[in-house]
Amino acid sequence: LLLLAGDLTRVGTADEARALADELSVVQVPTFAVLGNHDFHSGEERAVVQVLRDAGTVVLECDSQVLEIDGVRVGIAGCKGFGGGFLGACATEFGEPEMKAFIRYTKRLADDLERTLDELGPRADYRVALLHYAPIDGTIEGEKRQIYPFLGSFLLGEAIDRAGSDLVFHGHAHLGRERGLTPRGIAVRNVAQPVLRRAYNVYQTGPRVAPQLEGAGGGS
Repeated sequence: LLLLAGDLTRVGTADEARALADELSVVQVPTFAVLGNHDFHSGEERAVVQVLRDAGTVVLECDSQVLEIDGVRVGIAGCKGFGGGFLGACATEFGEPEMKAFIRYTKRLADDLERTLDELGPRADYRVALLHYAPIDGTIEGEKRQIYPFLGSFLLGEAIDRAGSDLVFHGHAHLGRERGLTPRGIAVRNVAQPVLRRAYNVYQTGPRVAPQLEGAGGGS
């Protein structure tokens, strides 16, 4: 599988999406993606999604897909996520309407992610969560702490821990680090390109014996 963890474009135009679609035309494995914040900048996110879908990339928006690879059913749950911060330094649904709307949006996406992973449970042997925003603060260490609330939310991590997953990918945090774990030991990988310092990483699945389990994927 090729997994793209958002920021598929620089400023979110359909022309940029077409350039990406051309690059992906040579890929011979199933390709899945979620949108990132860059992909919303120009207000053309619907067109970006359609261009990529027309080219064969599965763009997930708080939904999932299951495919069989060598007799193993792999479920991909994709959701952009959003910000809000992490335990001890997070925003709350209090005060001005704008702040309430900010957190409600994150809560809704976290709820959708949990539901999507739950629904995958009986359908997949392995479940992979594909996000743009970080679900834990461990993979954003290296970023300025002042911007942590804009890099992800603990609500996403809690949703993943409740529903269960075998591996989580996210992007967005350019100065973070690659590896981390949710509080319940689910492996998280930050695949932002400035973190990987290469075009993609290869992760290999294995028996479910430890939280170090990795799933197939690449990053953007």
